[in-house]
Formats: sequence, C-alpha cells, structure tokens
Amino acid sequence: MATITDIGQLITQDPHSNRPVITGTRTSVRRIAGLYNQGNNAEEIARRLNHLTITQIYAALTYYHANRLEIDQDIAAEQNAYEELTKQNTKEERKIKTLHLKGRYDNINIRSIVYE
Repeated sequence: MATITDIGQLITQDPHSNRPVITGTRTSVRRIAGLYNQGNNAEEIARRLNHLTITQIYAALTYYHANRLEIDQDIAAEQNAYEELTKQNTKEERKIKTLHLKGRYDNINIRSIVYE
C-alpha cells in the first residue's frame, strides 16, 4: 500500500524568522517563490535545489500561490530595505573617501575627484 503524505505537514513556520519554510529544511517558501518568479518551473527548481523532493517544491509553490500577496509584499519590503541600506552605505563610503582624500590632498579640489 502506498504511503499517503499529509501535505499540511510539508510547510512550517521557522521559529527564528517566523517565515514559512519547507519542513525539516531551512529552505524558505520565499526562496522557492523567487526561483519560480524568475521563470523556473517546479522540475527546474528541484534540479537546482537537489536536497528537496518534487513534492516539497510543489508544496512550497502551493503555499506561495495560496498566500501570494503576503509573500510578495514581504519580498518587496526586504528588497526596498536592501536598496535603502545600499544607498546609505554608498553615501557613507563617499564621505569616508572624501575625508580620506581631504586629509592627504588639502590643496586639491576634492569635488572634482569625488562626486556626491
């Protein structure tokens, strides 16, 4: 007799991030959704993440489609936070570079070297 899998047990909440993950792994539904949204189908994702079964991939995709708005909003919020941090770090790096150059080359017009 074939073993029946309770698909409700394939996705759980990670206790650290409180995000849905594939049970028994650290692979998030978001990661599967990201690969799917890049144009990969379930079989391609399973080949790429060969530690997962095709059943686990389909469970993650089912969970994603059932909760798509929430997961897409979470992905977008994280992307926006990343972009903001990148901007802040770039500004800080320019300030540090400017301060470094000013200390070494006081007689040079720094604005012609470092653009802010």
